[in-house]
Amino acid sequence: MTQSKLRRQIAFEAAQLMYQRQESEYYRAKMKAAKHICRGWVKPADLPSNGEIRDQVQMLARTFEGDARTDRLLEMRLEALRMMRTLGNFRPRLIGSVLTGHIRQGSDIDLHLFAESSAPVAAALDLEGIVYDIEKKKVRKQGVETVYTHIHVQDRFPVELTIYPTNKAHYVFKSSITGKAIERASISELEMFLEKEYPQHDLDAHFEALAEKVDRFQVYLSLLLPLENVKQSPKYHPEGDALYHSLQVYELAKDELPYDQEFITAALLHDVGKGIDADDHVNAGLEALDGFITDRTAWLIRHHMDAHQIRDGSIGARARKRLAANENFEDLMLLNDCDIGGRQQGVLVDEVEDALEYLRELERMC
Repeated sequence: MTQSKLRRQIAFEAAQLMYQRQESEYYRAKMKAAKHICRGWVKPADLPSNGEIRDQVQMLARTFEGDARTDRLLEMRLEALRMMRTLGNFRPRLIGSVLTGHIRQGSDIDLHLFAESSAPVAAALDLEGIVYDIEKKKVRKQGVETVYTHIHVQDRFPVELTIYPTNKAHYVFKSSITGKAIERASISELEMFLEKEYPQHDLDAHFEALAEKVDRFQVYLSLLLPLENVKQSPKYHPEGDALYHSLQVYELAKDELPYDQEFITAALLHDVGKGIDADDHVNAGLEALDGFITDRTAWLIRHHMDAHQIRDGSIGARARKRLAANENFEDLMLLNDCDIGGRQQGVLVDEVEDALEYLRELERMC
C-alpha cells in the first residue's frame, strides 16, 4: 500500500469516528484508526493531518446531511450572534465550525469570553433564564497543565462558552488543524460577515421576531423542574417524586418510538400539572402547555388517565368506544404501558436537560 493511500484510509476512518461522535479529538481519532488499519505501530509520516481528517468529515456531512446542513449553518450563525449580543460585556468571539462553515450533525457553537471568573457570566445567563452547566477541565500541553472553564448551554443549539482572563482578549490562539491563528469574529465582525454572506436576510427583522417567540423547551423545563418536589402516593408510585416518574416514562416511550417527537413529548409532560394543581393535574397541565404542544400530544395527555380506566374496566362503554375510534388510540394505550412501567425504584434515567435536548434534536432532524 502506498503512503498516500494509507494516509487517505486512516483519514477516512478517523473522520468516521469523529462524524459518528465516537471520538472528539483529532489525535485520538487518527491513532485509533491507524491502529485498526495497520495492526501495529505507524510512522508519523503516514498519519494524516488534522486538516485532511476535517475534509473527510465535511465530505461525510455533505453526503448524509445534504441541503439541511446549509440551512442549519445560517440558523447556527444567527443563534451565535444572539448569544454574543446577550454576553456583549465579555467581549465574545465566535470561533470554530460555525464561523468557518465546517459544521456537521451535532456541532456546537463555540464562543470565547473574557472575564476574571465564570461568576459574572453565569449571572448574565441567569438573568436571561438560560440553563447551563459549568465544567472545569484540566488539559496538559507540552508538559504544562492548564485548567479551562467551560460553560455548556443547551438551547436551540448547544453552545460552549470558554472563559479566559481579560488579559487574553488580544491573545492570538492557534488552530490545531492549520497551526495558524484561528479565525474569530467579534459581534460587529460577525454582523458584517452575515450581511455580506446573506444579503437577502434581514437581521433586525429576524431578531425582532425571535424576541417575540417563546422557546417551548424552556417552557417545558420550567414545568418539569417543580415535579421533583411533588411527592406521590407510595401505593401507586413507589418510585418517588413525579419528576423521576416522568423521566422513567420518557425513557420507555423513547425506547418504543424513538423518532416520534409528539409521543415522547406527551410521555415526558403527561404529569406536569401535578406541580400546579394536584387535584386536577390533567387540565392544569394542558392549560400551562396551551400553544406549546401539538394537538396529538395534547390529546394523549388529555386522555392518559382515561387509559387507566380502560385497563381496569371502570370506564363507560360509550366513552371507551369514542376513544377507540380515534386514530391515536393505540398510541394512547402504549403511553399507558409506559406510564405503568415507569414506577420502578433505582432505575437510571436521563437528566431533564438531556431529555429536552433529545427532543430538540428530533425537531432539528424533522
